[in-house]
Amino acid sequence: MTTGTDEMQCRELIELVTDYLEGTIAEAERERIEVHAGECAWCERYVEQTRQVIGALGALDEGAAGGEAWERALAAFRDQQRR
Repeated sequence: MTTGTDEMQCRELIELVTDYLEGTIAEAERERIEVHAGECAWCERYVEQTRQVIGALGALDEGAAGGEAWERALAAFRDQQRR
């Protein structure tokens, strides 16, 4: 856990990860996330898992059943856990 005012905390990364992956945050915030994730294995894995879930869900069409979407999201998490 970091203590400096410019250093990101894990909780802050969790709150910003979706915006980070969608590219909707300021460059300074993007850099803070990348520095923190580069130093924190847990957050690095969290970012990657979230990226996989967004990718899996984004690949579904709007008519996909909720159960199918859930199963694909779980499969993405399980795949990441095996790595």
